[in-house]
Amino acid sequence: MAENRLQRLSEFGQSVWIDNLSRALVREGGLKRLMEEDAVVGVTSNPTIFQKALAEGDAYDEQLREVIATESDDTEVFLQLATRDVSDACDLLRPVWDRGGGRDGYVSIEVTPDLAYDTDGTIAQAQRLHDWIDKPNLLVKIPATEPGLAAIEEMIARGRSINVTLTFSLDRHAQVAEAYLRGLERLVEAGGDPSPVASVASFFVSRVDTEVDNRLDAIGGHDELRGRAAIANAKLAYQTYLQTFAGERWDALAAKGATAQRCLWASTSTKNPAYRDVMYVEELIGRDTVNTMPEETMRAFQDHGEIRGLTVEEDVEGARAILDALAQAGIDYDDVTATLEREGVEKFDASFNELLAEVARKREALVAA
Repeated sequence: MAENRLQRLSEFGQSVWIDNLSRALVREGGLKRLMEEDAVVGVTSNPTIFQKALAEGDAYDEQLREVIATESDDTEVFLQLATRDVSDACDLLRPVWDRGGGRDGYVSIEVTPDLAYDTDGTIAQAQRLHDWIDKPNLLVKIPATEPGLAAIEEMIARGRSINVTLTFSLDRHAQVAEAYLRGLERLVEAGGDPSPVASVASFFVSRVDTEVDNRLDAIGGHDELRGRAAIANAKLAYQTYLQTFAGERWDALAAKGATAQRCLWASTSTKNPAYRDVMYVEELIGRDTVNTMPEETMRAFQDHGEIRGLTVEEDVEGARAILDALAQAGIDYDDVTATLEREGVEKFDASFNELLAEVARKREALVAA
């Protein structure tokens, strides 16, 4: 029997999640197969995949007819469609959540991008999504913008599980972890139970290399630094995780049943065809981490991925040296990560607008019919 490389990742303490959710995947057995054959224990969703699923078939038509009979707002129509998919996926993954005591088995849904810089709006929608779907294995995704930090803390203080998305910089990752700790402390102080609360910090990987490589091209030279920034950045983020979730402050929360906010490696498909197609999996294997992959990356890793150990802990000083060398070469790390955060929100907004246009097109076609 061929080696199941994704299963081996789980043996190293890394959870495999898939960045793909559609009604067909849930209802036609694809997600169940991924769970059984590819060690998938979690799902994240995004507007681009939902738009494709909506456009390519008729899986949503029956519900769409029901929804548009009373609802004309395209965002609301989308939320009603998406929450049903997420709820069904939560039910399918619930046994994973039960067996692992809440370690995995999560399904994520994101607050809408128009709220990325709106703390109060984010809190209201995140609360609504948790109340609407009402599953213990739901994660609501909140972007790690500065206004998002307060929303993250507030939702954790309310005992709600959160996937913090669009995290690029080490400083912002530290702020995300601090928001999680403060939220847990507020929850405990109010007499709440932190044990059902989960969170991951989705730290984006390949986009860092894309941006840094483009800047290196503009400068000229420094070929030895190409394709090195993203993995170095993620390795140092893992060090932040290790340092944050240790010591007296964390021990006091852990004694009450709190669980650490794991690093989730996002954007792990390789964008540059000159680079190894599974490099962002092979180089970021670590205990108590999550790697969320598109299916093509999972297939590539199952085929030829190499597992040599806990690679995210290897050569941490070398990772620091890479970021230092990039600074000496003229790469402004803070500007890179700020640009990526801003563009991340813009890209999500653009994808969401395309999704809403597809919802409108589909709605109008059904009305006409």
